[in-house]
Amino acid sequence: MSETRCLDCGAERSADQCEACGLTSLEAELAFRKRLLNLTLIFLLGALAFLPASHYYPPVELDAMLIFIGVVFFLNIGLSAFLDLRARKHLEIEAWKRVFRGLMPVPWLLAGLLFVNGRMDSTPPKPVNTSVVGKFRMPGLLRIHRLVVTSWRGGGRSYERIYVTPDDYARFDVGDAVQVRVQDGLVGIPWVYGVYRE
Repeated sequence: MSETRCLDCGAERSADQCEACGLTSLEAELAFRKRLLNLTLIFLLGALAFLPASHYYPPVELDAMLIFIGVVFFLNIGLSAFLDLRARKHLEIEAWKRVFRGLMPVPWLLAGLLFVNGRMDSTPPKPVNTSVVGKFRMPGLLRIHRLVVTSWRGGGRSYERIYVTPDDYARFDVGDAVQVRVQDGLVGIPWVYGVYRE
């Protein structure tokens, strides 16, 4: 369907030049694509900001959060490319723009939530005794180090994957009895304070 709204401001238009912003179709396309690029870069920075927040105050459910952020990331990047393609063809994009803008702050909000959850948490760490049943290390830019320990939580979980520092990863071996210290979190997201010998 051909565009009936200005690509830049979203106002209804009946001629080539928008009455609301004064831009022609071509000018509105270029202005929108430039803004789309800037918004995509802000979104990418938010996705990157999530990583240090999740490593300084690693939530117990870090894997689920990483999967969620990954889905949002690829969905919004795909949506950005889709919007750019539709803008080039001068097709309707108003509804898609709203979806894109709705997903844009998600990584920033989650990163801020994790940071505040850990930084402002004043509850004492709760010690939980468990044992190491596996180790996982992912080399590369992120260098993720995990200890797989027997779960102390209910709900049918057998194992927990705990984010640890490279030193802790080297210190513990499979079969070691360890004490995981967990804090409740200011907003109720439990996070791992540290891992120690039992």
